[in-house]
Amino acid sequence: MRTRIRGKLITILTFLMALPAMVLLGPLSGTASAATPPAQRAADTCGVLAPGASDAAARAVAAACTQVAAGTWYSWGGGHGAQPGATYGQIDPTDPASEHDPERKGFDCSGLVRYAYAQAAGSDILNGSADTQYYSVRAAARFTAAQGQAPLLPGDLLAYGTSDNIHHIAIYLGAGKMVEAKQSGTRIMVSEVRLGGDYFGALRVNTGAVTGHVHRTWGTGVWTHAEASTPSRRVYAFPDATTIRVECQKHAETVTAEGYTNDVWSYLPDYRAWVTNIYIQGPAWLDGVPTCS
Repeated sequence: MRTRIRGKLITILTFLMALPAMVLLGPLSGTASAATPPAQRAADTCGVLAPGASDAAARAVAAACTQVAAGTWYSWGGGHGAQPGATYGQIDPTDPASEHDPERKGFDCSGLVRYAYAQAAGSDILNGSADTQYYSVRAAARFTAAQGQAPLLPGDLLAYGTSDNIHHIAIYLGAGKMVEAKQSGTRIMVSEVRLGGDYFGALRVNTGAVTGHVHRTWGTGVWTHAEASTPSRRVYAFPDATTIRVECQKHAETVTAEGYTNDVWSYLPDYRAWVTNIYIQGPAWLDGVPTCS
């Protein structure tokens, strides 16, 4: 009798001693637990989260998500080397948190977008800053802030800022999520889409041939305007020579600048704005461009 009691006590003690290990390991081998690294949990949510994305857009999303899975740092100025890819950053004089960016190989917001779409298209189609990317001649479609998320598809680019200062850009995933290089001191991440505040609008990227009348500007700090006149609201200033798409042209206000006088203005659909033809390379009246109605 005593032997049986001792046997039961040993069995109970053995079970109690095994409990801590069972708690730590979880109920089943291979089951995810709270010990799963945060970077891995974030990577699990990164991907095409809604239908409708083109094959190229899906490849861009996948390329950006590899950086989430890798735990790549945000680095101010990162991703803007001779070729698309992570680079060491610079110190942003306006952000104390960027002091370690020169030691961190990574991407800033536009560097990540550049890399993702270079991987998707097989060429460097979105080289430049966030505003250059938003106003790209490679826009297949554009959406205003007022349209919200309804028309968006995975791979679309979300822009933040104002018409003359787009300061942030991210890649839409679907289901209210986006992947972004957000700010110094953080890693490439999946975030909730921010539609309030300074959300400006979105564009869908055309990875194929550029259509329309493509021209090139010259000069520095050249302003586009809301109407074909210099007193009208300023929209955006070309920092230097810029590739543009012209929809049509018309005679309007006469402008004298840089030793030239011209009354022809061109409408730029990617900027929803006008620019005097003085600053477009070519003749005063552009060959092959139709007259605006």
